[in-house]
Amino acid sequence: MRKKVELVILLLLLAGLLAVSKNLERYVSSGKVKKAEITVVIDAGHGDQDPGKIGVNDALEKDVNLQIAQKVKKLLKKKNIKVIMTREDDTSLAKDGGGNRKVQDMKARVELINKTKPDLAVSIHQNSYHEEGICGAQVFYYTHSTDGERAAGIMQKALLAVDQENHRQEKADDGYYLLRRTEVPTIIVECGFLSNREEAEKLVDEKYQKKIAKAVVQGIEEFVGSREK
Repeated sequence: MRKKVELVILLLLLAGLLAVSKNLERYVSSGKVKKAEITVVIDAGHGDQDPGKIGVNDALEKDVNLQIAQKVKKLLKKKNIKVIMTREDDTSLAKDGGGNRKVQDMKARVELINKTKPDLAVSIHQNSYHEEGICGAQVFYYTHSTDGERAAGIMQKALLAVDQENHRQEKADDGYYLLRRTEVPTIIVECGFLSNREEAEKLVDEKYQKKIAKAVVQGIEEFVGSREK
């Protein structure tokens, strides 16, 4: 008699598990279960006492970086992508006290990225060169990162659409501290050259900044989407 009772209980348990399994399958297929949250770190390079490059039009790289980064953040949030900013204003991540503030700041950025473990980290910068004729956006990735290379290729393609005359390609690098020390796919987006007068004027123009921001967001979406497949 006891064995029969145990058998009945076991059958009931199995039937219950089967029912739960089917309900869960229907729930998932109906789209009611949300996908894992996508997280992106947007790093506005430089800040505070570190102006970065200074343009031929006296524009400070740190300001242009933040302006574009804020626009990228706004667009990503509209797409329900979680955004973590390394800085929201003209500040440094370096702690108060002695030591090299530039080194402290860079280490803090890397620490933030590694701690939050985003799907992608994008560092916004502006370029400069001693020859004024050089121009065009370019994306850098860590030489030994396969995901970084793929993200850079996707991002470079998106940026080329903004400027049809730009023929630059994504470039590998093993010298940038941010690229070497981060544990997630990380790219540096050099939006243009502040040393080129025509491009420097565009980089401080809000409409052009919005175009760059849209291209960056497009690149992020395409890369993240390709990882989910």
